[in-house]
Amino acid sequence: MNMQKDDRSERRALEAVEHHHADMITRLKALVAALIHAVEAHDPAAEVNAREVLVEWCETELIPHALAEEGPLYKRPGKTEQGRLLVEGMLAEHRVIVGLVDELRRAQGVSAAVAAGAVQHIFALHLDKENRLLMPFIALSPELSLADAVEGLHELVGEAHIHSDYRTKPAI
Repeated sequence: MNMQKDDRSERRALEAVEHHHADMITRLKALVAALIHAVEAHDPAAEVNAREVLVEWCETELIPHALAEEGPLYKRPGKTEQGRLLVEGMLAEHRVIVGLVDELRRAQGVSAAVAAGAVQHIFALHLDKENRLLMPFIALSPELSLADAVEGLHELVGEAHIHSDYRTKPAI
C-alpha cells in the first residue's frame, strides 16, 4: 500500500463493491422468488430447475465472493483491535451461508424454499454490515486501504468494475 492513501480511490472502491453487492442481492432475490413460486405452484419440474439454478449461482457467485472477501478484505482489518470482532462475526456468517447452501442442495419442496429464504436473509444482513461497517472502517483507516484490498478481484467488485482504476495518477 502507498504511504499516502488517496481518498478518491477509496471512495471509488467502496462504490464499486456496494454496486456489486446490490447486483448480487437483486439476483439472489429473483432466484429465491422463482424457487418459492415453483414450490407454491406445486410444480416439481420448475422447482427442481429453480433450485438447481439457485445452487449453481451460489456455487459460482456467492461462495466465491465470500471466499475472496476472506483474504484481502478481511485479513488486515481482522488483525486490528477495532476490526477483529466484526471480522470474526462476518466469517461466522460465511460458514452459516455455506451450510445453508449445502442444505439447499439436498432440500426439496418447502424445505428448499425455507433454506433459500434463509440464504437470502443472512446474505442481505451480511452485505449490510459490510457496506455500513467493515468497508467504511477500512476506507477511513489510515493503515488500511479498500482500494488495495479489492484491486483486481472481480469476485468483490464485479466484472464491470474489474478494470477500473481506483488510483488517481500522481501529478508530474
